[in-house]
Amino acid sequence: MSREDHLEASPDRVRVGVLTISDTRTQESDTSGQYLLNELKTQGHEVTAYLIVRDDALEIRSALNILMRQSQVILSSGGTGITGRDVTIPVVEGLLTKPMPGFGELFRMLSYAQVKGAAMLSRAVGGLANQTLIFAMPGSQNAVQTAWEGLLRDELTHLVFEMTRHAQPLVPALPAPHETTESAASDEGPRVVPPVL
Repeated sequence: MSREDHLEASPDRVRVGVLTISDTRTQESDTSGQYLLNELKTQGHEVTAYLIVRDDALEIRSALNILMRQSQVILSSGGTGITGRDVTIPVVEGLLTKPMPGFGELFRMLSYAQVKGAAMLSRAVGGLANQTLIFAMPGSQNAVQTAWEGLLRDELTHLVFEMTRHAQPLVPALPAPHETTESAASDEGPRVVPPVL
């Protein structure tokens, strides 16, 4: 099939979970998450859930496992830098069954045009985790907008088409170490925020 045939065969809409990783953001202050929700609505996609969790490996993994059960794509923002609290990337990489190095490479290329050498600080990553595509982006709205407009918006349905036509048998997502329920290990668990569309 040609690329044009692939695009024509791609679904019109996909199921997307939005995850924000931050110790401080709320629904009102999460400009990156709200940007993604608005863009997904504009493109006609279905938002399965919108979660906000702290920069904590167990909470992040728990939220990703929840979203993987209902989403074809997960878009996460936050926790991709190099500080001690930035633990998103090792958690995501631990779930990926087929990494897509090109996502991070192209994101940093686009970022370099905007922020020059500071682009190297981003460890943005993407790939396939069983039957869900995960794209982990930096937390700033500018970075999320760069990834969305430059990489994801026009390829999202094509990526899902490619994933589903070559789908392998589903391997259940594993719980995080010491995780006893679907909620996060903290007392509060993930802050589940209904999407405002």
